Amino acid sequence: MNHLRNPYGGPNRKLVLAFDVGTTYSGISYSILEPGLEPKVEPVTRFPGQDHVGGDAKIPSIIYYDREGRVKAVGAEASQEHVQEEARENNWFLSKWFKLHLRPKSTITDASKTKASNRIPSLPASKSAEDVFADFLEYLFYCAKKYIIEIIPDSSFWSSVEESIDFVLSHPNGWEGAQQFSMRRAAIEAGLIPDTREGQARVTFVTEGEACLHFCIHNRLSVSPCDSVLIVDAGGGTIDLSTYTVHSGKTSPADKMNLEEITAPQCVFAGSIFVNNRARKYFEEKLSGTRFFDDIDQIIDEFDKKAKLRFKSPNQATYIKFGSFRDNDPSLNIRSGQMALPGTVIEEFFEPSLMSLIDAIEQALSATGNQPIKSMFLVGGFSGSEWLFSKLVHFGSQYSINVCRPKSNLNKATADGAVSFYLDHFVSVRVARWSYGIQCTTEFDAQNTEHLYREHLVTTEPSGTRVVPHVFSCILQKHTRVSETKEFRTTYTRESRMQAALRSLPVEILSYRGDAIKPMWTDVNPDCYQPLCKVKANMRQISKTLPRLYGPNGIYFRLKFDVVLLFGLTELKAQLAWKENGVEKRCPAEIVYDIE
Repeated sequence: MNHLRNPYGGPNRKLVLAFDVGTTYSGISYSILEPGLEPKVEPVTRFPGQDHVGGDAKIPSIIYYDREGRVKAVGAEASQEHVQEEARENNWFLSKWFKLHLRPKSTITDASKTKASNRIPSLPASKSAEDVFADFLEYLFYCAKKYIIEIIPDSSFWSSVEESIDFVLSHPNGWEGAQQFSMRRAAIEAGLIPDTREGQARVTFVTEGEACLHFCIHNRLSVSPCDSVLIVDAGGGTIDLSTYTVHSGKTSPADKMNLEEITAPQCVFAGSIFVNNRARKYFEEKLSGTRFFDDIDQIIDEFDKKAKLRFKSPNQATYIKFGSFRDNDPSLNIRSGQMALPGTVIEEFFEPSLMSLIDAIEQALSATGNQPIKSMFLVGGFSGSEWLFSKLVHFGSQYSINVCRPKSNLNKATADGAVSFYLDHFVSVRVARWSYGIQCTTEFDAQNTEHLYREHLVTTEPSGTRVVPHVFSCILQKHTRVSETKEFRTTYTRESRMQAALRSLPVEILSYRGDAIKPMWTDVNPDCYQPLCKVKANMRQISKTLPRLYGPNGIYFRLKFDVVLLFGLTELKAQLAWKENGVEKRCPAEIVYDIE
């Protein structure tokens, strides 16, 4: 299948940058949009401090800070021996896995709560997760700018695009509006965009699962109309699962490949760092009280770089070199600076992550109903594990699922796919992960037993209407399939004796995360209702036009409006709508998140 693109139809040259900030490694891809030419996706393959220039499209997601909180070294530069020696001498702080500090607390799975798995390094004392994320984005932008300027002979190119660069930021499937809000604020702090409505619009978000789907399509993994596919993005911190069905193919630029999400995406905190954590716990127990205990960091580093991905079978031993030929201790299986580990021991490091992944896959399979999965595409750095791949191939054979990996560099799947998402937009329908709505009141009905149960909470509106509180008004129900352009809206009213009280209209959007098919009352299992965001709009102009109404206790005002939500995009959009002289008016609403 030849995935051609239409020529770029914009009037001016443009640059798109995609930053894949991973838990352990990060990458950059880009596309230069020239009017009349077909856009192409390119990776940044040269970073400062890399040993193998051009051979790797990723750098470690690490930052060294000094004791005053200043950035001293980032990425591959922070991995250089002379930098690490300087860091030890000056007591610099190494920040790694910082991305996981942005994660929603509610999405931590049982797999990540175990003692061995939950060792997420702390942040620098003077820095928030958002601050560290911003420092890393600033460095990635520096790397992208340096690389692009070096490879493009046109000296005026950068100045012609730098004020209008569009950025695509990828994130795990389980992240939502609050995490996107933090990432956008980090982009502002990093100087990528100005803090204006126009500047903020230059940042687009895509889930890692959807980005990897685009990568797979462009790497010619076979998809045909009516096929259903499962994308497994196995990364350092998370494993993301996304399921799609193919509705049409693409054979020329005039055609549009169309895929629809068929189940809500999943995010499992069971990536490769948790394998490392279980290995670390094993080595700490094994080497406790020995002269080799101080070598554990080096042992883990060697395990991570070499032994982990090469491990294939519990029937063969693995050797981890960490010392000199003088280092020997037969009781610890250490000979000539190498520790021999039985394959059965290494398998124990992997198995909890595999079990969490298989459980998530089985949930996805059961949720697809009459659309059986035919193919499973495995991408991401962790998918390079031969043991993990062989286990998933065996699992897939039980369900007649073909499991395959792209032949291209798996490490750049998310960054390349994020640019493709910006250019191609193959997914037209997504599935709502939760039920969304607002808490409101409704007119009291003495014939309704649920209303009678709450009669002691009934209040009277200025109009004289008696209302019962704690009603969950659902705007979008869980598992609803949502097209990008479909709006979900519900009409509400606000009453007040003071006209000025209706000038500002804050509405809190809730997400219901329980098991009820049609949740109705927020005081039933209240922990299942989580604030998603607040939608705020300035209603000063319409409030001035509200007519005076008369109730039992005098004059009052009533504002009637619609909350309009668009969930079909990768980022929640909201508007408020109302009628003026029979004509619908709208205003974009500011969405405010309470950051956890």
